[in-house]
Amino acid sequence: MEAKLHNRVILIIILLISTSLFSKHAEASLLDQERKALFMKTAALTGVRWSIMAGCDQYARNIDMLEPDKKTADDLIHLSFSKTEWAGPLNPDTDDQNPRTIALFGGIGKDGNGDGRAKPDDAEDRLYTFADQIAQAGPGTENTRIGLWMIYQRGKAVDLIEDFARLFERADPDELMKHAFPIPKMYNYDYASTWGAKRGWGGNRIHEGTDIFADYGTPVRATAYGIVELIGWNKYGGWRIGVRDLHGNYHYYAHLNGYAPGLYHGAITKAGQVIGYVGSSGYGPKGTMGKFPPHLHYGLYRDNGRKEYSVDPYPALRSWERQSTR
Repeated sequence: MEAKLHNRVILIIILLISTSLFSKHAEASLLDQERKALFMKTAALTGVRWSIMAGCDQYARNIDMLEPDKKTADDLIHLSFSKTEWAGPLNPDTDDQNPRTIALFGGIGKDGNGDGRAKPDDAEDRLYTFADQIAQAGPGTENTRIGLWMIYQRGKAVDLIEDFARLFERADPDELMKHAFPIPKMYNYDYASTWGAKRGWGGNRIHEGTDIFADYGTPVRATAYGIVELIGWNKYGGWRIGVRDLHGNYHYYAHLNGYAPGLYHGAITKAGQVIGYVGSSGYGPKGTMGKFPPHLHYGLYRDNGRKEYSVDPYPALRSWERQSTR
């Protein structure tokens, strides 16, 4: 009896932590009018699209959520520079705010609001400086990608920022807050925590997700608003879909029997939208079916700015299931 109570308490704690994390992510992604106005103003000055700057800011926010001890310059714009970068590597005054001497010593700090000072703790100066670094690569989409790569030195970061920019351009802010359980409640399904269990097919590995068992053809819904980052066959996951949301979470749906119409790489999905159907595909060459009972493999991955890693999706699934009305 005590063991059962203990396990229940642990589960409740995990659920609360998971719900809190997703809630904080949602709050961090809401583009308020003050920030958007600043992005728009800086876009007019530098030629860099406002949504690209919003994407860079969101990329930093997502990482900061996973590293709560990380210091950011302020809550308005989550973009920062080291003192050496800002003032210049040869500048004897690491707190220099004079744009002329900063430039003389090879610093990047610039005056973005016209007050004659380049202050790293000023959101306008910092955003203008950041956008100017991107703009130096030249106009146009490809040059913007080059500019972003020069800053981040990571192709994945460039791809994520471009995806976030598209979501900011297209998304209804209310949609960004929503999540959905992947199986509609009217259908029969069953699942348990299976993340971390051993898997043998294809080599010794762990199970990076939760299996939700359901009948063939049961609809599978998107759990969040996001962009289809991956779609097609994989020898492990069979017919699968990967969707990236604005918070940097990667939602992975595998072993599908097929896809819903209108899905393609780069398509935008909404929480609760049907994206596919439960099947038993995978564990072999393209078209392999029936090597295991029909189920949805749902995986959840996060990106911390250096690498992407799997997290246990079970607590989030339990939370979304409780909140689901259909």
